[in-house]
Amino acid sequence: MTERPDTPDLTNPRAERVKSVRALSGRSARSRHAQYLVEGPRGVREAVRYAPDAVRDVYLTPEAAQRYVDVIDDAQRSAIRLHLASAEVLAAMSPDAQGVLAVLHSRPVNLEDTLRGDPTPRLVALLSQVRDPGNAGTVIRAADAAGAAAVILTASSVDLHNPKTVRATAGSMFHLPVVTGPTLDDAVVSARAAGLQVLAADGAGDTDLDALQDAPAHGVDLARPTLWIFGNEAWGLGEDERELADAVVRIPIHGEAESLNLAMAATLCLYASARAQRSGAVRAEASETRW
Repeated sequence: MTERPDTPDLTNPRAERVKSVRALSGRSARSRHAQYLVEGPRGVREAVRYAPDAVRDVYLTPEAAQRYVDVIDDAQRSAIRLHLASAEVLAAMSPDAQGVLAVLHSRPVNLEDTLRGDPTPRLVALLSQVRDPGNAGTVIRAADAAGAAAVILTASSVDLHNPKTVRATAGSMFHLPVVTGPTLDDAVVSARAAGLQVLAADGAGDTDLDALQDAPAHGVDLARPTLWIFGNEAWGLGEDERELADAVVRIPIHGEAESLNLAMAATLCLYASARAQRSGAVRAEASETRW
């Protein structure tokens, strides 16, 4: 389509194309075709805008095509294939499409290239054995908001392209590199080689996040380039995982709550580092100006 669409060209919800798109909600089809779904206007908008080379097709209902003109404009600028489909077709492809759906090619991100980039990343989040797609996606969104340079999902974590994970990122997965598949050991070794300190967030930690925000302690300075390790939602980090870190940091609980969920804890840690790094950069710049 090169003009504003108004008449659906896909109207049969039982067509083979519809079935093949719907199949991508399953991991086996995603793996076999190296493709995945992005559902909803927000995610599709960010995919088309920030990762157009990965987008294979965009599907919209007539109503969505009139409402989300920016998606169509960005897609046409990048020569992305657009398809107008009936509401029944979109619902058959995905019950969570909200009238807008995209199929993307899966393209792995290299760990070494990400950590050895120019400039060297200053803030990276790593998810170890994180199985809940909503939590994983929300951490990616929080990392993006905090200005992190990348997110790493270990091989034992949830599939990045699980539709629930993709939706939970709210498009943030297209704003920063997300590395999938390395072991925790390999990721830590690569992070240290890139000059990052490694901090593990865990309730069993002997270093207090509040205290770290006031001043460096136990050899830990939040202003330094940092890889944060976040563990499983239910059991946190195991002893062997904690031992890989330079320090294990706990978030103090001042009220009666038993704990914080993974995404909330990760957000607090990432923002603490981001604030310290910005403050450190300002101090360094002021010092250089005086001299």
